[in-house]
Amino acid sequence: MPLITVDYTATAGPAFDRRGFATALHRAVVEIAAARPEACETLFRAAEETAFGYDSDGAHVIVHVTFGLLAGRTDETKAKLTEAALELLREHLKPEGFVLHASAEVRDLDPSYRKHEG
Repeated sequence: MPLITVDYTATAGPAFDRRGFATALHRAVVEIAAARPEACETLFRAAEETAFGYDSDGAHVIVHVTFGLLAGRTDETKAKLTEAALELLREHLKPEGFVLHASAEVRDLDPSYRKHEG
């Protein structure tokens, strides 16, 4: 915890500094949500096919960041995290020739959540 998933249109790959984004995002999560650095995990998933509205020209890139956190964070903390994620996306994803549609959300992990390492 926190579990962070970043889904994005694959064509954005060359313009997306994923490692830099993850590092900066982990720092933000530690600062904003009092997470431990070694607990931050980010999974990037490139989607080969995305669609936006009626456009089919491939000029749109969709990025969605999902945070999975243990319950107990305030709505204010969650909002700060999503705002930080969107700001960091603007810094680490430099779209050239496409329109960026970015979103982020925080979800409370279910009480059944368990983690295995090793």
